[in-house]
Amino acid sequence: MANFIKPYNDDPFVGHLTTPITSSAITRMILKNLPAYRFGLTPLLRGLEIGLAHGYFLIGPFVKLGPLRNSEIGLFAGFLSTIGLILILTLGLTIYGVAVFGQNNLKNSTTEAYLQTKKAWDQFKGGFFVGAFGSAGFAFICLSSIPDFKVM
Repeated sequence: MANFIKPYNDDPFVGHLTTPITSSAITRMILKNLPAYRFGLTPLLRGLEIGLAHGYFLIGPFVKLGPLRNSEIGLFAGFLSTIGLILILTLGLTIYGVAVFGQNNLKNSTTEAYLQTKKAWDQFKGGFFVGAFGSAGFAFICLSSIPDFKVM
């Protein structure tokens, strides 16, 4: 039987274990294409893209599984719950930014594209909020106006 799990670079004292999944070219390609790691994106665009994805899929569980799911206002209540969660997530991003970048950090401005400065983190946070709020609103409009997407 083949041993698929082996120490990284055959060094047993390194904590990273390589597997066929974690070390495959497909996995690396997928991870490189995520907005957090994609080369050439500004912090604002990173946050916008991540926010667009999250805002769009967060409304579904609130609408389908929320306590008002069988009422006439279930969709609107799910939308408001989504907006509330987006505000909480943005507050969490704000708290993290203040905790990590609250002091005047003296890092080089070339690392700004990698979210390592207060200015870059604020742009990321703003992009996340706008993207999440916009895509949640778009999902709400789609669910409420397109007959095939009716919730009830």
